Amino acid sequence: MVAIIMGSDSDLPVMQKAADILQHLAVPFEMTIVSAHRTPARLFDFAQNAHTRGIEVVIAGAGGAAHLPGMVAAISPLPVIGVPVKSSNSIDGWDSILSILQMPEGVPVATVALNAARNAGILAAQMLSLKDPNLQERIVEYKKLMESTVLEKAQKMEDQR
Repeated sequence: MVAIIMGSDSDLPVMQKAADILQHLAVPFEMTIVSAHRTPARLFDFAQNAHTRGIEVVIAGAGGAAHLPGMVAAISPLPVIGVPVKSSNSIDGWDSILSILQMPEGVPVATVALNAARNAGILAAQMLSLKDPNLQERIVEYKKLMESTVLEKAQKMEDQR
């Protein structure tokens, strides 16, 4: 199972994209708010216990100072995928990107592009697919669907010229 967490409900429009792709790929997930700054006890409880509840990968999205992904990675033995979110208090998203990307040695966070929660969901599914051939096949089919969509758009564009 995947846990999708975010620092605030204002991150939900971005983080919903991770939930959508996991749902499309039939990967079970849970989603909630865990604020590194406003609910530190909740953060510690989540990070210390997620693996005991069957969570295998954490997707953590945060804007601004973006400490959530790194703090979860510091506490939890699980892989953490960070989603930098361009928020209202953000410096064009760079503060979030750098806060998630520039982790100290020994505390890795896999980081996707700004607002790229869909990619975080795909990466989480790919991690889980290493031990689930059926999931891996669903990912292969998803990639074929992406390819055919692009080819259809290319053909449509070429036909209009």
